Formats: sequence, C-alpha cells, structure tokens
Amino acid sequence: MVSSITDVPGIRVGHAQRTDPGWLTGVTVVLPPPGTVGSVDVRGGGPGTHETDALDPTTLVPTVDAVVLTGGSAYGLATAQGVQRWCEEQGKGFPVPGGVVPIVPAAAIFDLGRGGEFGNRPDAGMGYAAVVAAAAEKDRHDVDRGNVGGGTGAVLAQGKYKGGTGTASVRLDGNNTGIVIGAIAVVNAVGSPIGSSPLEADGAGTGGSLNTTLVVVATNAVLDPAQCKRTATAAHAGLARSLNPVHTLADGDTIFTLATGERALSGDGAAVVQSVMQLQAAAADAVELAVRDAVEHAEAVNNGVIDLPRWPG
Repeated sequence: MVSSITDVPGIRVGHAQRTDPGWLTGVTVVLPPPGTVGSVDVRGGGPGTHETDALDPTTLVPTVDAVVLTGGSAYGLATAQGVQRWCEEQGKGFPVPGGVVPIVPAAAIFDLGRGGEFGNRPDAGMGYAAVVAAAAEKDRHDVDRGNVGGGTGAVLAQGKYKGGTGTASVRLDGNNTGIVIGAIAVVNAVGSPIGSSPLEADGAGTGGSLNTTLVVVATNAVLDPAQCKRTATAAHAGLARSLNPVHTLADGDTIFTLATGERALSGDGAAVVQSVMQLQAAAADAVELAVRDAVEHAEAVNNGVIDLPRWPG
C-alpha cells in the first residue's frame, strides 16, 4: 500500500465528486475512531470554515467525529450537515439530553464555476455520500488521490495547472517507534510548487486567484487538544516547504490535527517534550509529502470549460 493518512490505525477516508457537464467539484471526509481529539490552525487570509471555534483547546468538547474538506467555497460548507446527519444516525457525537451533537468541522476551497455552472457545488447529500464511503472502507485502506473528492476542481499557480488531493505518512523511530503521522491535502493553491517562479501580477490562468490548501494531519499518538493545536501550527511548515507563496490573502490555508490516542509518546517531563517536538517535525514532513503527492497525481481536465495541464515537474 502506498503511504497515506490511513496508515494511522482507525482513520478512514471517503470521497464524493461530480464531473459530469457543468460540474467539477467534490468533498472528502476523514472519519476517525471514537474518542479522537482534535484542533485546527487557520493561516490563510480567505478561509471558509465551519465549527473551527469548537476546536479551540479552551472549549467544552475535545473530540472530533469527522472532518470535511470540500469544494464550493462557503456554499460547500453545507456538506458538513450531511456528515452530521450520518453521525447522528450512528449515535456518534457529544451526548446531550435526547441525543448527540456530532462535532464535524469543515473547510472549503474555492472552485466555484470551474465546471461551467457557478451554482453547481457540493451539498449535504454529497457530504453524506462521502462519509458513507469512508465508513465502508476497511482499516488501513488505500486512498484515492488526484482529482477526487475535495480536490476535483482544484488548481495551482493562479489557475495555470491542475491541483488535486494527495496523501502521505511518516513513522517515528527510536523510543517512539510505532507512532505514525499521516496527512491528506487538498491543494488548490495560489502559489506554485517550490522551485518555480514567484507570482506574476498578470499571471492568472483559467482557475482565477481565489484558492486555498486544506490539510488533515492524523496520528495514533496520545495528544491533548493544546498539543493538537500546536501540531497543526507546526505542520504549516510543510506548506511553506512545498508551495510558494502560502498563507496569502487569497488562500484560506487550514490544517486540522487529529490524535486517536492509541499510543503514548515516550518519556515524561523534558523527555516527553522532545517526543512531542519529534512528532511535530514529522507532521510538517507528512504535509510536505502530501502536497507533493497531490501535485504529482493531478491530471489534466478537459470538460469543455476548464482545460488545464498537470504540473510539468
């Protein structure tokens, strides 16, 4: 199996997308095991997000039931409603009198109109389909990559090339052997892969300059919400090592971190701090690899509206 976020035991991924006439968009759902702790760090100047405030380490609920990476800009955040509906049907969520409230944060890329029709964007039904697809997968399953899920309508380099969805994982060694850090990235960046030319003032291509790169980092380590937050922050270094520029006013770059709590990090006191730092460095590595994987697996799309080549590197 190719390295992916599902190397973290218990993590499952599902995609749903539409590419028929008028459409070029989709949604990706990351479905963690019960009790998974999470947080988020939003660095882009144009984010489209849902329930990210609930992931602040100072808030009531530390756990996350699913994470949604969607197309459709702010409209596409409706996909989280479909994921919440599925979670409620399964009894997944924060217990309250009379039922549960699923914690389903989401973030969106801008891909409006890339299939030809501005009004064709992911909805609650597509979110439901993506989480059903995730739930149907076996543990440690292969993950589809390229122009699937949230990366279906993604572009790169001011819209000159196709973006997409990629995934990778990194394993710790030494005293932390057995700890895995995986990432899945939806790369829809204003910038270009590192090593290319910087932005040109008049260089926008077919896809326009409204973009965003979205990432979920997952690990089987035991982390509290504050450590998840700091890991999401550290993981943004992986974006900076793979895309130029990042965190622009026209990007909504967002990284979620999930910790399933299967294995404790080695040490206590100063020693465990070293272990956390090792994990956070690996998280940045996993993000860099996932972004490069997305670029590598993106395909040229010609649906009569958008006709872009894949990145030549």
